[in-house]
Amino acid sequence: MRVPLTLIDFLERGALHGDRVAVVDEPDGPAPLGEITHAGLARRARGMARELDRMGVAHGARVAIVSPNSARFVVSLFGVSAFGRVLVPINFRLNRDEVGYVVRRSGADVLLVDPELSGDLAGVDAPHRILLDGVADAALFAESDEPPAPWEPDEDATASINFTSGTTARPKGVRLTHRALCLHAMSIGWHLGIGPRDVHLQGQPLFHCNGWGFPYALTAMGARQVMLRRVDGGEILRRVADHGVTLSCGAPAVVDAILAAAGGGGADVPGRGRMRIFVGGAPSPTATIARVEQELGWEFIHGYGLTESSPVLTVNRTPPEDDALAPLDRARRLGRQGMAVVGVRLRVDDQGEVLARSNHVLAGYWDDPEATEAAISGGWLHTGDTGVIDGENHLTITDRTKDVIVSGGENVSSIEVEDCLHSHPAVREVAVIGVPDERWGETVKALVVADVDAALDEAGLIAFARERMAHFKCPTSVEFRESLPRTATGKIQKFRLRAPYWEGSTGS
Repeated sequence: MRVPLTLIDFLERGALHGDRVAVVDEPDGPAPLGEITHAGLARRARGMARELDRMGVAHGARVAIVSPNSARFVVSLFGVSAFGRVLVPINFRLNRDEVGYVVRRSGADVLLVDPELSGDLAGVDAPHRILLDGVADAALFAESDEPPAPWEPDEDATASINFTSGTTARPKGVRLTHRALCLHAMSIGWHLGIGPRDVHLQGQPLFHCNGWGFPYALTAMGARQVMLRRVDGGEILRRVADHGVTLSCGAPAVVDAILAAAGGGGADVPGRGRMRIFVGGAPSPTATIARVEQELGWEFIHGYGLTESSPVLTVNRTPPEDDALAPLDRARRLGRQGMAVVGVRLRVDDQGEVLARSNHVLAGYWDDPEATEAAISGGWLHTGDTGVIDGENHLTITDRTKDVIVSGGENVSSIEVEDCLHSHPAVREVAVIGVPDERWGETVKALVVADVDAALDEAGLIAFARERMAHFKCPTSVEFRESLPRTATGKIQKFRLRAPYWEGSTGS
């Protein structure tokens, strides 16, 4: 017997949990929906599908949503995709032109817009443009016990088109199938041990690869999802305390905000001894990992992936044999991105690029066969990251291919240098880039955000690095900044940092 894997399986399994709370909406968002039960989530998803039927939106049509995290977003993940249409989640921090590009590129028939973004997105239209304000969208999010128009389940059908973060160029639409999203959700649910007692705080934007696939896994297992509209360290700690949160996810920037709000930690940190936080999107500094475990008392779980892989490819959790290690030694081992999750094959090619094979790799880029052929070659996904796989089968990402610094013929990992500099107690944020150099071709430059009132200067930080690393890897210059440009998911946009130094050059 072969039954197609589709997202309706996760919704229907979740509905079996009945009146247990499934989603807690952001209370400060527009027209919050409050608490939604698992049975209620299924009824709202069916109601959304029925309303799309009534509107004449065909199966296979695209429904775009521009919104911070909200209960309506979770409903849409199921109400659109589980019933045969395609969800297009859009980064709500993009400007009008960028959002317009994604809407046009995807060919969306429906555009759902958060009221707080409506003015900024004036002129971005689709055949149906609906405000998520509790009035214009009332019929769309009403509950229904009636089945929508039948859709023949097809696991190879596109379930969502997730546009890349655009750290280097125009975003590309990553086409993820029902099969990919289902198998990915099963994988992370297993590796992270998600169960009905879990309460998850959605710290990762839902537009970013559907919240890393957590909403699907959490729904199926009867867990509770607490929406977080804006990342704020103090508010995260309050939600952890108020809702009994056991699990969260986010980029290193989210972790930094939590640590800053915790003020050095202590026995009264909310979630101590029960919280686990899954961190990815960018490598985490060793010092940060150690602080999470020591100051917060939370389990730090490291991972790696990309939009094109649904996204999680690896998970690194501390095994029992590492429990006796000193905190910093344990953190160094957790600094690796981890072993491949079930169903994933990894290898590193002769150029050092990480290649991946799995059932949850993209089906292709939306309407872009040339980009698809470049990304998937010889049966492997080319990640664009460089890395190494050690004798314990753990992957360590050493850099983005475009971020490797070649100085005097030597390859320098910007991530390795950043990790070293981040261990300085006065360094809050750091980005390392290559800049032109007449003698070496390019040389290492550190762009640093220092703690307020920190006694830190260029010579001192360079000396700090030279005491800890081979000298050819160390910065030859340091520039202090008030902030560093990031994407909405916390990735530093190094192409923006490099651009002024390379203008008019034929190099990077």
